[in-house]
Formats: sequence, C-alpha cells, structure tokens
Amino acid sequence: MALPIPEGKQIVVERNLRPSGFCMPSMEMATDHYSVGYVIMGDRKVIMPSESLIYHSGDVTLGMPYMYHRTVSNSDIPYDSYIIKFTPEFIKPFINQVEKKIFDELCGQRVFHFSDEFQIKIERIFFDMLEEYNKNSRYTEFVLQGMLYRLLITIWENKINNNVMINKSPLSKSIVDILYYIENNYYKKITLEKIAQMAHFSNSYFSRMFKLQMGISFTEYLNNVRVTQAKKMLIQTNKSIMEIAVDVGYCHGDYLSIQFKNKTGMTPSQFRNSLKK
Repeated sequence: MALPIPEGKQIVVERNLRPSGFCMPSMEMATDHYSVGYVIMGDRKVIMPSESLIYHSGDVTLGMPYMYHRTVSNSDIPYDSYIIKFTPEFIKPFINQVEKKIFDELCGQRVFHFSDEFQIKIERIFFDMLEEYNKNSRYTEFVLQGMLYRLLITIWENKINNNVMINKSPLSKSIVDILYYIENNYYKKITLEKIAQMAHFSNSYFSRMFKLQMGISFTEYLNNVRVTQAKKMLIQTNKSIMEIAVDVGYCHGDYLSIQFKNKTGMTPSQFRNSLKK
C-alpha cells in the first residue's frame, strides 16, 4: 500500500526529482487518495496487472484509489514531476457540482497529452499549487480545492486523445497471483522455493520469469515490500525497530536495518527521527 495522506490533511502537493533509472521498488496501491501528476522531465512506464501505460515529459497522469501498479523508468533521463494527492471527500463537491461524467472520463483515460502551449499553462497551475501548499495558512486547503477544480477542467478541455501507448496484459496470471500473495503475507517466512512451488514452476524458471516481467529479482522485490511496510510502521506506530522487523518478516532488527539502509540510505532510526524534525 502506498504511503497515506498525513492525518488531518485532505491534499498534498509535492515536487519530486528522481535519478535516471529510478523505479518504484514494488507494486503499490493508494487506498485513501486520488493523484494527479505532471511530468516535467523524463519517461515512465506504469505496470498494472491487466495493462501497462507509457508517458513522457509534458504529460499529465491520474491515479485512482485501489489501482495496483508499479512505475519504472523508460529512458536514461532523470525523472522530475509534480504530484498532487487528494482524498475522495476533497473532490466530492467537484463531482456533485460540475459533472460526474467528466471526472469518470478523466479517471478512465489516466494519461493525457497536450499541445506545447497548454503544457506551459498546465505546468504553471501545478507550480502555483505547490507554492500555495507551502504557505500552509489556515486557508490553504480551501484555496487549493478551487485550484484543483480549475486544473481538472483545464485537463478535460484541452487534452489530446491520442498516442497513449497501452500494452494489454503485461503480467501473467501466475505473477499477479504471487504479487497479491506477497502483499498479504510479506510478514511470513517466504522463500523463492516455496513461491515457485505454489506457482507450479521450477526454481530457476520462476526466477527468470519473475525478473523478465517485473524487471527485478524475486528476493529484491520481497525485500522492497518489507521495507515499504516498515516505513509505514515507523510513521504510524511507536513500535521498536525489533518489533517492526518481526512484523514485516525479518528475524532480527539488524537485518531490517541493513535492508532499510540499502534501500533508503538511512537506518530505521534515522528515518523516524527525520520525520520528527
């Protein structure tokens, strides 16, 4: 599950700069928010169980709650983007007052292209929303709500409905089943041998198939899922590092610390302290 919107907030606006080759470590889904993003620079591929999408600099993307996905690099260009996350309650007045059909159409297309002229205008809206968000005044969310509605209408009125590259069924049923199993059982003792047996494949064949479809080894993927879950517990609970290690499937806190630092550049304690600051 993707990191939730912080308690007490209904919208988050960020700008993220990722190095070339950056990939989401595992499949994720947001359960409490929609998202809309603008690609300033870079090329990305979104992998979902039934299809994959490719988008580029100047495109807008829309994500929905419970959309199980993983994004990976599609070029050697660094990835720079704006991302806006908002709760279903935050968007409800737009759906009720404007037209549900518009919002449903946007959610259905998910990736949007624009002329060069409108790329500049849309990027400016994202920039202004980030500035307003950083003000963090008592009126910020009220102002951002109107700006978000303006952004969605601008996308809907000016999108170019072509050249969205869609690849149907990029993941085999066996891999999708395994991904769901890991998502719900990451805290158990999981080995490649056990998972290969569940999928009715030899160890070597399953290992090759997993890496071919997911672009990452099975063991690394499992560690990524566990580290992501550890992040959430570090944010949302006061459990000790040892307790969290056991809860996410590691036998000892030291092993969690090694994997955590390898993935994030920080120890679990450093990560928790950085959030407090």
